[in-house]
Amino acid sequence: MEEWYHYLLLVVVGFAVGFINTVAGGGSLISLPVLIFLGLPPSVANGTNRVAVVIQNIMGTAGFRSKGVSTFPFNLYLGISALFGAILGAYIAVDIKGETFNRILAIIMIVVVLIIIFKPKIRMEELQEKITGKRLWIGIIAFFFFGIYGGFINAGLGFIIILFLHYVNQMTLVRSNATKVAVVLIYSLAALTVFVLNDKVIWEVGLILAIGNGIGAWLASRISVNKGDGFIKTFLVVMVVIMSVKLWFFN
Repeated sequence: MEEWYHYLLLVVVGFAVGFINTVAGGGSLISLPVLIFLGLPPSVANGTNRVAVVIQNIMGTAGFRSKGVSTFPFNLYLGISALFGAILGAYIAVDIKGETFNRILAIIMIVVVLIIIFKPKIRMEELQEKITGKRLWIGIIAFFFFGIYGGFINAGLGFIIILFLHYVNQMTLVRSNATKVAVVLIYSLAALTVFVLNDKVIWEVGLILAIGNGIGAWLASRISVNKGDGFIKTFLVVMVVIMSVKLWFFN
């Protein structure tokens, strides 16, 4: 980076991304283009972004725990499964045009919005977490595949994880969010290791970005607990619509 304001830009962008990723997801769709704009090759931007993602999820997990929200050991089981998938995903070389990929992801995001809006509402008093037995194994299998995508690029996966946990495991959105943050932390450590071993990380840039990510994640985790499921649902819908429009029309 050649200009002093690049550092300030990274911190500001990191804060926004950390907040967005912790409450909903899709923040990497902001940070990756910024890193590329600053001159990093796409693969290096992808690897460098993982430094901030790891710090972000450490702070997010700590924030949820400070409010008494933890889903251990369920999140550990899912995280280990996703970790193995992430190692595979980080090594996969996919030859796909960026524009094509973005439009496919945009369609996925629109589907997510429709699910959020039209899925029959689960009344909070009727929610009974199902995190053992059959539902646990379904989660372990699903999160292996989530991990593959997470290891590859990660952008937008948070939306899918939250909805999966909410509707399959019948967790509240707050507890789904807390689980998501912990799982992403676990598999991101594996993905980051792969990128480091392949010299795809610029630590100075990643750590500066991580300052903003960490602060945003800490704040978002505590706010989401205080505001509850209604806040998270609204934030999810707004962010998915914004990300879908961005991906489809502004590649």
